[in-house]
Amino acid sequence: MKERETFASRLGFVLISAGCAIGLGNVWRFPYIVGQYGGAAFVLLYLVFLVIMGLPIMSMEFSVGRASRKSVAVSFHALEPQGTKWHWYSWFGMAGNYMLMMFYTTVAGWMLYYFVKMARGDFAGQDAGGVAGQFAEMLGQPWVMLVFMVLVVLIGMGVCALGLQNGVERITKIMMLCLLAILLILAVRAVTLPGAAAGLEFYLKPNLHALMYDNAGKFRLGEAVFAAMGQAFFTLSLGIGAMAIFGSYIGRERRLFGEAINVALLDTCVAFVVGMVIFPAAFAFGVVPDAGPNLIFITLPNVFNAMPAGRLWGALFFVFMSFAALSTVIAVFQNIITFPMDKWGWSRGRSVLVNLIAIFLLSLPCLLGFNLWSGFQPFGAGSNILDLEDFILSNNLLPLGSLVYLLFCVSKRGWGWEKFLEECDAGAGVRFPRNVRFYMTWILPLLALVIFVMGYWEKFGK
Repeated sequence: MKERETFASRLGFVLISAGCAIGLGNVWRFPYIVGQYGGAAFVLLYLVFLVIMGLPIMSMEFSVGRASRKSVAVSFHALEPQGTKWHWYSWFGMAGNYMLMMFYTTVAGWMLYYFVKMARGDFAGQDAGGVAGQFAEMLGQPWVMLVFMVLVVLIGMGVCALGLQNGVERITKIMMLCLLAILLILAVRAVTLPGAAAGLEFYLKPNLHALMYDNAGKFRLGEAVFAAMGQAFFTLSLGIGAMAIFGSYIGRERRLFGEAINVALLDTCVAFVVGMVIFPAAFAFGVVPDAGPNLIFITLPNVFNAMPAGRLWGALFFVFMSFAALSTVIAVFQNIITFPMDKWGWSRGRSVLVNLIAIFLLSLPCLLGFNLWSGFQPFGAGSNILDLEDFILSNNLLPLGSLVYLLFCVSKRGWGWEKFLEECDAGAGVRFPRNVRFYMTWILPLLALVIFVMGYWEKFGK
């Protein structure tokens, strides 16, 4: 049997795992909801849920990966008790990876396109309406989006084709270090702008009233708690084996709970510092930040447009966003191409070629959903194919997949609590708390189910 590839360094493991978690939705959603729900007060609430929900499940994914030395393709086969059917989930886990890339490659292509537009000065002299018009023009041109989507797929698969150490680890480490450096430069520039203090106060000053009440004075603490819970849960891309794959490539020198803490801290710090870029800059130029795509593709280009040397700062920002997107693409592609390698013994080259074609074809519906297929609106007027794909992943596969990993690691009919602890605590570092078995067995699964149910309530129940 061919020996399992391994990371060349612990830093590579942490940066690649964090790169998978640091996603575009996290970057454009986290700062906005922090500001919306009371700044630093919401951050504290979010961190509580990150610790009690995100870290345990990430530790479990890492442990399943390292113990089996396999991807989600056969990791359950290797660890499950004889006669059980946990391995059935491997197909759903891999479906989640494909589903993520079905829309992520298109959105990552937007980042590359916007970097080109910002560097060329296409937004110079444009107001918010002009920038919005250019965004709408891009969505209406399938061939433009196709070129950049294909570029993202080629870059991602090209890096994976070079191998784990020479491609995925080496390139992702460079991108992540550049991403962090660019983010710090942008944050320093933003907080030193005239008028930035108001944005910092809005973002960082704890506001318990804003946490508990909306602008109309309506009590909404439950809504804020669910927002913090959802952000802490979804930010780490748990439940589809995207973290388990990296656990399969590391040795037993370090305890996995400590490594999960490192990954979560890096992911949270990046999301938080992005807010240090967005809010000071937006307030300095009198622009109210939006949520979602508007923030990145309409609001911020308008902000950079008004900033001295804005063309430079805007180009740097979209380089940062492109690196954030590509780090996730490369990490998930690595999981995707490893599936047939582990399950059927394919060569890396064959798996890359087959999946390059598959990802290209699977990405087309999302791309065409903004133009040629825009008449298909699955959730009513204004919705599109991306919304459907995101709903299938975020509201179904991620929470239910996390529940599978959780139950697998605590159930006597699964891998079991003691075997999980033995693997998680192998090596040096922070030990997983042993006295939380009741919480892990009964309360955390209930929280995962609450997130699943609330996702449907948010979508259809209001």
